[in-house]
Amino acid sequence: MPDLVRPTAVASLPAGQVEYRLERRGDTVVVVFHGGHVRASLALGEDVFAAADCTLLAPSRPGYGRTPLSTGSSVEGHTDVVRALCADLGITRVAAVVGVSGGGPTAATMAARHADLVERLILVSAVGWLPYPDRRTRLGAHVVFATGTEAVTWAGIHALTRLAPDVCLRLMMSSLSTRPVGEVIAALRAEDRDLLLSLFAQMRSGRGFLNDLRPTPDATARIDQPTLVIATRTDGGVPFAHAQSLASTIRNAQLVESRAHTHLVWLGPDWLAIAERIRLFLDTDPTAAVGPARSGT
Repeated sequence: MPDLVRPTAVASLPAGQVEYRLERRGDTVVVVFHGGHVRASLALGEDVFAAADCTLLAPSRPGYGRTPLSTGSSVEGHTDVVRALCADLGITRVAAVVGVSGGGPTAATMAARHADLVERLILVSAVGWLPYPDRRTRLGAHVVFATGTEAVTWAGIHALTRLAPDVCLRLMMSSLSTRPVGEVIAALRAEDRDLLLSLFAQMRSGRGFLNDLRPTPDATARIDQPTLVIATRTDGGVPFAHAQSLASTIRNAQLVESRAHTHLVWLGPDWLAIAERIRLFLDTDPTAAVGPARSGT
């Protein structure tokens, strides 16, 4: 299986300890806020930024990895911590802040709260400010990802990746697509299966996922930066309505509709075209409005 794990460091800031991964390349800096059950050490969906020679900063959000929940546990507080981390690392401009899945509200709030630092916003399969998740899922999450059960839940999933990989894929992918899980599994390439199993073998929730479910103030009305919202209608993890809402309420947003079958749009058949769209977006003048939201790659 491919190894998604990368080395991380820990910064001790006035607000507390924060884990991060910094991959220095060119002058263009991208900050990536990963989604639920993922921490800074897992490099997922970042190839487009490496190919564009971007320096990448990925912090672990509160409760994930080695970032304790006490370090800016609110979305607003964590964006202040990340700004301080950027200053500590000598980063004075961020070409784009990227929010993936559950990292969407943090990225959007970072753009709104620190507009003098952040030039663009990219939201990928992102949670917005519509009600999320549904009541049944929320109640289930408080059972399987509670402090006393989270480690047991993930130990079972990690064991399945080794002992019964097909069972693991069906179990996990059933919640990531609205399509029949048999169709989703059948459409996976061998390299996709390997990547997914490698991802599922490393995921943990810590105290971060339940913290993600706390309400946070809607920042969309305060975002003026050019924004790309990327999502698929068959996302079973975050309903497509979140992308539509984000694209319609952020002033300078474009909605890019993926043809991926699942929440993980990097595995979609049109990802190369979307990646090119992202690279072109990073090259555009951030002071120019991108026009009304629209679909298509």
